[in-house]
Amino acid sequence: MTRKEIASLAAEELEKIYPDVECSLEYEKPYELLIATRLAAQCTDARVNIVTKDLFVKYPSLEAFAEADLEELEQDVKPCGFYRTKAKSIIEMAQSLIKNFDGVVPDSMEELLSLSGVGRKTANLILGDVYGQPAVVTDTHCIRITGRLGLTKNTEPHKVEADLRKILPPEISNHFCHQTVQFGRDICRARTPKCTECPLNYFCKYYSKIK
Repeated sequence: MTRKEIASLAAEELEKIYPDVECSLEYEKPYELLIATRLAAQCTDARVNIVTKDLFVKYPSLEAFAEADLEELEQDVKPCGFYRTKAKSIIEMAQSLIKNFDGVVPDSMEELLSLSGVGRKTANLILGDVYGQPAVVTDTHCIRITGRLGLTKNTEPHKVEADLRKILPPEISNHFCHQTVQFGRDICRARTPKCTECPLNYFCKYYSKIK
């Protein structure tokens, strides 16, 4: 089978299991998703959601984040790890959004990448979830699963993104990536994958090697 054919089969199977899956980070405003995603680096979404539940109450606007005391914000986000770097970039991000974009989260990759702490993964998430644009969010689950399926030989996020853009229909790419995240948590785990229970195992290259 070609990579496109494998991708099509994987998309069909994942749609059966996770037809309504969405981003697991909780937010109401676009800039909140930016902040939550920044906090999610090297941290679980579940923990981020616990932290942001209080954080978004304490700082109810973009201006509140832009004017936040750095040391205080560091303590507020400390449970998410790397709190000094994350707090600094959140303040800088908020200030840049106000100064350069009139407080509106931009809708282009180039502009999003100009924000402090924003890489292609975060930018793709915003473009896909907020603006409904074709997007490929290559988190660790997506990279692992698409690699095991033989959809990519790369492990670097930007290279995996490029590979997937070639074989996934644009209209499903963002949804597909969200599905792989949940699938990676439930079945295709990094250390203890449930290969015998996996609905993708009949065409999975990883399973064909270990069975």
